[in-house]
Amino acid sequence: MGSFANLADIQAIEAEMPWEARDRARSIHEFLSRAKAAHGARPAVSYQLTSGPDDPAETLTWSQLHGKATQAANLFRSLGVGESDVVAYVLPNASETVQVLLGGMIAGIVNPINPLLEAEQISAILRETKAKVVVTLRAFPKTDLSAKVAEAVKHAPSVKTVLEVDLLRYLKPPKKWIAHFLRPKSPVSHTANVKSFHAEMKRQPADRLTFQDASTDRVAAYFHTGGTTGMPKVAQHKVSGMVYNGWLGSRLLFRETDTVICPLPLFHVFAVYPILMSMIASGAHVVFPTPAGYRGDGVFDNFWKLIARWKVTYMITVPTALAALMQRPVNADVSSLRGAFSGSAPLPIELFNRFEKATGVQIIEGYGLTECTCLVSCNPPSGAKKNGSVGIPFPHTHVRILNTDGQGGFRECGTDEVGEICVANPGVFEGSTYTEVDKNRSLFAEGRYLRTGDLGRIDADGYLYITGRAKDLIIRGGHNIDPAVIEEALMGHEAVSFVGAIGQPDAHAGELPCAYVELVKGSNVTEAELMEFAKTHIHERAAVPKHIEVLAELPKTAVGKVFKPDLRRSAITRVYDAALTDAGLAARVAEVVEDKKRGLVARLSPKGDDAAVQAVLGQFTTAWEWKA
Repeated sequence: MGSFANLADIQAIEAEMPWEARDRARSIHEFLSRAKAAHGARPAVSYQLTSGPDDPAETLTWSQLHGKATQAANLFRSLGVGESDVVAYVLPNASETVQVLLGGMIAGIVNPINPLLEAEQISAILRETKAKVVVTLRAFPKTDLSAKVAEAVKHAPSVKTVLEVDLLRYLKPPKKWIAHFLRPKSPVSHTANVKSFHAEMKRQPADRLTFQDASTDRVAAYFHTGGTTGMPKVAQHKVSGMVYNGWLGSRLLFRETDTVICPLPLFHVFAVYPILMSMIASGAHVVFPTPAGYRGDGVFDNFWKLIARWKVTYMITVPTALAALMQRPVNADVSSLRGAFSGSAPLPIELFNRFEKATGVQIIEGYGLTECTCLVSCNPPSGAKKNGSVGIPFPHTHVRILNTDGQGGFRECGTDEVGEICVANPGVFEGSTYTEVDKNRSLFAEGRYLRTGDLGRIDADGYLYITGRAKDLIIRGGHNIDPAVIEEALMGHEAVSFVGAIGQPDAHAGELPCAYVELVKGSNVTEAELMEFAKTHIHERAAVPKHIEVLAELPKTAVGKVFKPDLRRSAITRVYDAALTDAGLAARVAEVVEDKKRGLVARLSPKGDDAAVQAVLGQFTTAWEWKA
C-alpha cells in the first residue's frame, strides 16, 4: 500500500507494468478467497440496525463473509440462476445486503435497485434486466418495501422467486416482540415463489461452491443510473472493472488496519466499488450504520460517537451529509480519523474548511461514474488538494478533454481548455456500457473513450476540474434528476406554453430543482397553482421544484429552444441575493458571467467585507467575486 502525492507518483505506478500483467483475481469468488487467506480472522463487515454508540452490532470476519457469500451464490444457482441470469435486490443496508451482492456476482449478474423508487420504476428495472430472483425485506414495521416490491414483481414476469430477509433477527426483546406484533401482513399479489432468505441459506454449503467458478472476464453486475422516468439506463459492470476499483483502494488508499464508516446505500456504486471492493482487496474493515445510512434515525446525532466506537480511520460522505454533520458539535474522540472521502456532487469550499477546522482532517474529493464502474480520479491523500478540483486520474485511467471537430471526429483540448471529459480505464466496458445497444451509439470517442457528458479541463499539474454538465442534469444531493421530468409535467397544464427546469444553488443539497414558465397568451394561472399541479403530476418527490416562477417570456436560442444559462443566472442572482439579505449584508449580485475555467461566476457590488460574504456564499458551489 502506498499513497500518492502528485502526477509523477501515478505515472511511476503505471510504469511498473500494464494493468493486464498485474496479479489480480479473475473472479469475485477468487477475490474473496484471497481476502480470506490473507485476513481470515480480521473483521470484514460490521452492521448496526440502530444508530446508538452502544447499540447491538454484528461483525463478520473475512472467513465468515467468504462463507456467507459462497452460501448465497450456491442458493442462487439452486434457484436456476446461471452466469448470464440476474439476481436483483431491493434492500436497505444490512449484513444480508452485502452477502446477496457478492453471492449474486459469483453466481450470475447482480442488480441492486434503489428501495426508495416507486413500484412502477422498480418494475421497469426488473423487466429491463429480466431478473429471475428478487431479494427484498419481509414485511416490517415502518417500511412499505415488501408491499412495493410485491406490486413491482406482479408486472415483471421473469421473476420466479422472491427471497425475503427478516430484519427481526437484529432485535432483542422487548423490541423484538413489539416489532413482531406490529408487523404488517405480507402482501402477495404475484405468482413468484416467496421463500425465507435465511432458511434457504442454511441449506447451502459455506465451504465450497456447488458449481464451476468461471475465470473468464464477464459481466457480473447491472446498475441503473438515474432512472427517473420511463426506461432506466442500465450500466453493465465486468469483474475486471470491480477488481480494478478494489486494487486502486488497496494500492493507494486503505490498508488492513483501517476501519471505514460508510453510511451510503449499497445500491450505489460509491459504496459497492470504491468501498466494498477496496475492503476485499486491502483487508480493511467497513461499518454500515442503520438500514438507511445517513438518513437513518439518529445517525447524524450519533455520528462522532460511532467514529469513536469503531475507531474509524476513514469516513465516506457526500456534501449533503457533511452539511448536516457540520451543524452538530464534534462530541466524541475522533482522533483515530485520518481522512474523509467525498463524492457524488461538488463540494463547497466553506464546507471543506469548516470540516477541517472541526476535525483536523482534510476532505479528499474524487470523481466517479456508474458508467466507468466507478473511480476516475481523486485528490492525492498525501499531496495538494486543490479546491474545486476532483484530483488526478488514477493509475491505468486515461482522461482526455475532447471537443467535436464538426467533421464527426474529435479535437484534443489544451491545458485548462474546457471540453467534454472522456475516460478509458479497466472499469469502462468499451462499446457495451449499457444493456441497450442503442444507448451505446455515439457514447465513445475514437471507439474507446467514454463520453461522460461532463464538461471539464485539466490544469498544468494534471488536476481535473468539472466545469459544467453537457447533459443538463440537476444533481440534488448526489441524486440525478432529469429536467425533462419537470418540464413534461408542467407542460401538461393548459395555461403553460414553455418550461425551463434547472438546478438552483442550494447550501445543503448542492442544487434544488426550480422551473421557469411562460404562459399561453391570455392565460392566467398563479405560481402557487402551478406548484400544486407539479406536486400532483411529478411522481418522483425529489424532482418537485422548490421554486416556480412565471416570466413574460423565457430566454430562447435562435432555434427556439429555452436558453438555460440565462435561467441559471437568474436563479443564482435570486438565491444569492436572498442569502446576503438574510445575513444583513449590503452586497448584491450585479451580474453573473461565464468564466472559461470556473463556469458561471456571480459578481457582487458594492464591495464589502470579504470574510462575511465568503461565510455566506461559500456554502454554495457557484463561485463569486467583486465587480470591478
